[in-house]
Amino acid sequence: MTMRRIDLQPLEPFTSDFIDRTGAFNPGALEAATAIIEQVRQEGDGALRALTQKFDGVAIENFRVPPEAIDAAMAEVDPDTLEALRHAAAQIRDFHERQKQQSWFFAREDGAIVGSKVTPLESVGIYVPGGRALYPSTVLMNALPAQVAGVERIVCVTPPTKDGTLDAAILAACKIAGVTEIYTVGGAQAAYGTETIRPVAKITGPGNAFVAAAKKLVSGDVGIDMIAGPSEVCVVADETADPRLVAIDLMAQAEHDPLAACYLVTFSDAYADAVEAAIQVHLADSTRADITRTSLDDHGLIVVCTSMDQALEAVNVIAPEHLEMHVEGAMEYLGAIRNAGAIFLGAWTPEAVGDYVAGPNHTLPTGGTARYSSPLSVDDFVKKSSIIQYSPAALKNDARAVVQIATHEGLWAHARSVALRLKALLDAEQASVAGSAAAGVEDGEARGE
Repeated sequence: MTMRRIDLQPLEPFTSDFIDRTGAFNPGALEAATAIIEQVRQEGDGALRALTQKFDGVAIENFRVPPEAIDAAMAEVDPDTLEALRHAAAQIRDFHERQKQQSWFFAREDGAIVGSKVTPLESVGIYVPGGRALYPSTVLMNALPAQVAGVERIVCVTPPTKDGTLDAAILAACKIAGVTEIYTVGGAQAAYGTETIRPVAKITGPGNAFVAAAKKLVSGDVGIDMIAGPSEVCVVADETADPRLVAIDLMAQAEHDPLAACYLVTFSDAYADAVEAAIQVHLADSTRADITRTSLDDHGLIVVCTSMDQALEAVNVIAPEHLEMHVEGAMEYLGAIRNAGAIFLGAWTPEAVGDYVAGPNHTLPTGGTARYSSPLSVDDFVKKSSIIQYSPAALKNDARAVVQIATHEGLWAHARSVALRLKALLDAEQASVAGSAAAGVEDGEARGE
């Protein structure tokens, strides 16, 4: 196992040309997903059954998991695992409760009221992948923010195991997190509703290249959270960092997927050598050695820098999904980090705590999209409506500006809609003034003035 290595010269910038990223999906996945989605649109449940048989090797008659099976799963899960899921759920829920926003209104001095109304989405669909691993943590990270946001219908779709069932821990996580419907469906075919699975307003959750392609294709008909590519980690390590810990943290990401990308940013070739040697030692004990080795060989990169400023600039160019700062005084550098999905500070903060129990969401921007996007949050499960109410005084106050801008843009009716109201207000004011004057004359005459 050998990771690709770049030795930067003093003041040499790290550029995106050094990065060999794998996209979220390829043309083949997009073509296949297009055909699958069209089949589901045309054939509904029949297509789901045929595709589940084809891709999962399982014949499924009823997709929906009955409530009794969910209740039974709670008893089947190892008690320690169940307790761990509940512990994680409590901390994830607590974190996301702090993200909630309330509707708000602001009254201007001229009587106008403006504000924002926050409304939960009516329904969301959560995709939980299968394949190389089982992910009850994905259920918690997607369903709990939706529940906190106030979403009433939370649907989970996940592929069956080879015996046609679902992992008991996934079912238990659904129960803990407030999932209301569970269906035994996986892959790109899970993107659209059928006669059995009612459509949802938004789809969230990770998946392989075919799932990513399907999300891209259905985006617009339904909302999506993001199009997630292969997972990635960047570890910045100075001489105070234990090479064995840095090595295992790189491997913790590499073992997800042969396409996972791992970056080590450090300050000497000798330290980089020590980390690679530690990886070789760890690989001897790994239960996922082949996946890990492929990831590090094909998508691993070591960047040897001459200064911390150079290292942090490399981080901002990489814009990693996960960033670990294994450096002395890690918190001091937080302000210089512009682009990262989740930032883990210090040697006692492995990325694994963020995957499971820390509280912040583990659904994060990948492929450099941390330059402009954020982790999954409660905001992904609500929508906001602008609220505007004008008083006559407010309309008078803003009328001239509206008419001027609308006229400049050539939008006659826009300008006229305000001008007519303004004229009505001015006419009413003039009539009121005239009426007051006439009333004054009459009062004077009555008093013999």
